[in-house]
Amino acid sequence: MDSETETETVRRILTGLGDTWAIVGLSSNEHRAAHGVAKVLQRYGKRIVPVHPKAETVHGEQGYPSLDAIPFDVDVVDVFVNSELAGAVADQAVAKGAKGVWFQLGVIDESARERTLAAGIDMVMDRCPAIEIPRLG
Repeated sequence: MDSETETETVRRILTGLGDTWAIVGLSSNEHRAAHGVAKVLQRYGKRIVPVHPKAETVHGEQGYPSLDAIPFDVDVVDVFVNSELAGAVADQAVAKGAKGVWFQLGVIDESARERTLAAGIDMVMDRCPAIEIPRLG
């Protein structure tokens, strides 16, 4: 994907797909990157939905143990798991009906990207929304 197309996809996911973000790997551990990124997304008006096996409440939002346990639609699935697990999460996001999938910095799975794009879903890989959203102006 060329950088101009990816920049357009970043903008579309952050501004045009909806404001409910399921964050896979988000727990109450304040030392994890997901915790800070979720707070930034909230500051920019996103509703965060923690997805973690412990199903903890984070930043005032009820957590769920898995994507399929969330009893409402989500717009974007933000993935904070290692690359070996990320493809399965992308497939779950497609099954859930998400409009976008975001793989965090260091999370890379080209075949997951191909499957997600083939399903007609926007995807960004190896980037951070907390870095990108302030750049939108």
